[in-house]
Amino acid sequence: MAKQNLDFRDKPINLNERGGRKWVYAKKPSGKWFTRRTIFSYVMLLFFVGVPFIRINGNPLILLDVASRKFIIFGAIFWAQDTFILALLMLSFVLFVVLFTVTFGRLWCGWACPQTIFLEMVFRKIEYLIEGDYRARLQLDNSPWTAGKIFKKVLKHGIFILISVAMTNTFLMWFIGSDAWFDLITSPVQENLSGFLIMLLVSAFFYWVYSFFREQICTMVCPYGRMQGVLLDSKTIMVTYDYKRGEPRGGRGDGDCTDCKQCVSVCPTGIDIRNGTQLECINCTACMDQCDKIMHVTGKSPGLIRYASEDSIKGGHSKIWNTRNRAYSVVLLIIFSFFVYTLVTRPVIETTILRTPGLLYQDHENTISNVYNIKIVNKTHNDMPLEIKLISHQGEIRMAGNTMNIKDQDMFESTFLLFIPKDEIKGDKTEIEFGIYSNNELIETYRTTFVGP
Repeated sequence: MAKQNLDFRDKPINLNERGGRKWVYAKKPSGKWFTRRTIFSYVMLLFFVGVPFIRINGNPLILLDVASRKFIIFGAIFWAQDTFILALLMLSFVLFVVLFTVTFGRLWCGWACPQTIFLEMVFRKIEYLIEGDYRARLQLDNSPWTAGKIFKKVLKHGIFILISVAMTNTFLMWFIGSDAWFDLITSPVQENLSGFLIMLLVSAFFYWVYSFFREQICTMVCPYGRMQGVLLDSKTIMVTYDYKRGEPRGGRGDGDCTDCKQCVSVCPTGIDIRNGTQLECINCTACMDQCDKIMHVTGKSPGLIRYASEDSIKGGHSKIWNTRNRAYSVVLLIIFSFFVYTLVTRPVIETTILRTPGLLYQDHENTISNVYNIKIVNKTHNDMPLEIKLISHQGEIRMAGNTMNIKDQDMFESTFLLFIPKDEIKGDKTEIEFGIYSNNELIETYRTTFVGP
């Protein structure tokens, strides 16, 4: 690189010499890439808000019911018994993120991360609308408190609070479902006081993040930026400054860079992309749009800052696949294929039968009885009338409650007594086997133990 007097940093860009907060006043972005990102962000916002209301076979598209250990992902229900399948899905997702980052850098951060979408496409747009662009906001913050300033600040932060409350309730529906959420908000507050206080606390956190902490989530908290150091290489595609074309800067030679610093003024994290890859860069493309405008004004070709790899800048080629990419792809394909196989071949029902804790056997005239707890999960989209039979010994089952008719994607829990004749019992612990039938067809067996004298 021709220019040698770069300002290499040993601290985040948004901290001053004393280690205090240095507020970033980013210029309002515009351009073709910002338009594309805006459209994509609105689609993602519709996804975030609409997911709890979308139904597949009567179930939410996505539901993360941690309390009930019930997870619905794109209509497929996963229970606690499906932990292994969920682990394969999460491992596939992590490997996909690694592969995607190795190939395309932090494209997720600038385009699809909820933090970026809400900050740039919701909160900042409201701020631009009420307080103006970066110079107007800087002047407003440094001006004395007047009626006009108080009105703008109260209006802005009032809207921010309302949006934070709406965000909390939206993401709450991801965890409890839209129906349970509607019942919650229509019931008296005193009946759900703890939940109401948690909602206020989370809303206050969102308000603090998007009103004050802002880009520091990306530059100081999120570990994804730190992962760049081990995931990115010279073939990774990212927002890159073409130093071979741009240097020397400022019209002092043949370089196209005019050193106008417009790329810095529009950056939401306040970095200078010309200093190379930095952990604060979220690949938001704002500097690309701004630089293309300057290139248009000066009559030069666009793309001085563009999506490119270090190798393509240095050698003029755009090959991005290497041994590491291929290795990640093969591992991802294997794990995801295993996930699909286990999902497709998982049993239609999942049965758990355990002796009731704390109870031993009961001695009757000719029989011995044990008490069992039974749990059956229906993993199909059909209602299933079920019946349980003892298939390893002679015996009688007396079920508590109603018949075993389990609705689609539902769970049945009950208790039953098992009576076995004394002459069938050969020791203090006998292994027995149950059969679960549906319409007289055996669909699952379950082995457990029977305690006797």
